Order: sequence, then structure tokens, then C-alpha cells
Amino acid sequence: MGRELLVPVFPKRIISLVPSISDLLCYLGLEQNLIGVTSYCIQPESLLKTKSVIGGTKKFDVDAIENLKPDLIIGDKEENYEAGINLLSEKFPVWMCDFNTLKGSLEMIAMLSDVLGKLKESQSLIEEIQKGIGKLSKASGESVAYFIWRKPYMVAASNTYIDDVLLTLGFTNAFREDSRYPVVNSEQIASTKPDIIFLSSEPYPYVEKHIQELANLCPNAYVILVDGASFSWSGPRLLHAMDYFSELVAQVRR
Repeated sequence: MGRELLVPVFPKRIISLVPSISDLLCYLGLEQNLIGVTSYCIQPESLLKTKSVIGGTKKFDVDAIENLKPDLIIGDKEENYEAGINLLSEKFPVWMCDFNTLKGSLEMIAMLSDVLGKLKESQSLIEEIQKGIGKLSKASGESVAYFIWRKPYMVAASNTYIDDVLLTLGFTNAFREDSRYPVVNSEQIASTKPDIIFLSSEPYPYVEKHIQELANLCPNAYVILVDGASFSWSGPRLLHAMDYFSELVAQVRR
């Protein structure tokens, strides 16, 4: 992102504005150093009970953050909002994630772990994730429309982490000619004719009752609910996602 950052040696008071990063820090043994998290930092489950909650990823409480006196704040270009990050950067070191591929997420883990003095610990995590990717069952190029929002409908298109995960699993993205997270209408969805429709559990909480709604638009598509965290969280969540991905590929093949 072209940012220059000066950080104290191995920060002791860290605030995470990113759910997957909070999970990563705990995995690396830094839970005691993590003093503030967002309301979406739900892994591990103890965080919201034991840490100061400083608001959401898109609307965090700057005053609460200042009162905690962090020596490092970790944010994400996609999840957080620029004005808030710029404001925090005037007062604290802010380390920003910026990646849209699985490979990029692993490079991010290594870079951040180096800043935190946990490079050795992160290498085993990265190696385990790479092994899991190598063992994945693969689809046969079926086109997938991956829905992240409803009213209006929004899908994950090209230049996104979700798109790279789909490609890694052997799917093609039905909306890959679009960029990022386009709003699409019923006519566009129907004319795209995806083989499969994934309804993600986050950020919009798609549930069983929404399946028929999309099936009506694309009667020939296989419509299924999917775990959004597996498709959008980097870090240790990927260790648990590998078996899920293989099961999902097997399910859509049947």
C-alpha cells in the first residue's frame, strides 16, 4: 500500500481491527498482548469476553482505542474504512493487510509474524496450509456465482480473495469478468446461467429459506449454503477449512 511504518520492538499492546488477524495472533501465542478487538472477532470464542471491544470493522470507536494506548494497531484495506485508518495512523503505528489471493495471505502472515517476533511459529502454520491446499479435491471447472449480499444482490467477482479460493478449488467464477463485488440484478443472474450458486453465511447471513429464491432465478443451478468464514478468513481458519472444501467439492459433484 506504499505505507512506511515504524514499530517498537515486538509490540506488547496490540489492537486488531480484523477478525481473522485476531484469530491468527492467538494462534501465534499473542493473546495476552491483544488488548482490543472488534465485535466481529469471534474466534477464539473467549475474545469478546476477555478483551476490550472497540466497535465494528467499519465503525470503530477511536476514543476507546486511544484510551487503550496501543503500540500497534492491525487493520485491513478491504475490511476497514480509510478515514478511520488515516485518523488512527496520526497517533499510532497501524500495520495494514492488503491481499486478494491465498498466496498473498500466506505472505501477509509471514510479514506480520516477522514484525511480531513470531516468524518461526508462523512457518509451521504456513507449511500446514500449503500441504492442505496440495491435498484438496478439485472441481471440474463448474461455474459458481458466489453471493455475499441480498437486497441488493452482490457477488464476489475477480480480484478478490474469494475468487482465488474458488479457482484453487477448481471452479470458475460465473462473474469473473466483473471486478470485486458488483451489484447484480435478477436478469443478470439468470442470463449468466451459473452451474452452482453459493450463498455465503457472511457478511449477509443467507439461510435455508433463501435457496428457493435463487433457484427460481436459475432453475438449472445447484444452490447451496456455504460457510463464509472458510472462503474469506485467512490464517489458522484455513487449517479447518481444508476438509470442509473437499467435502463441499464432493457434494456438488453428486
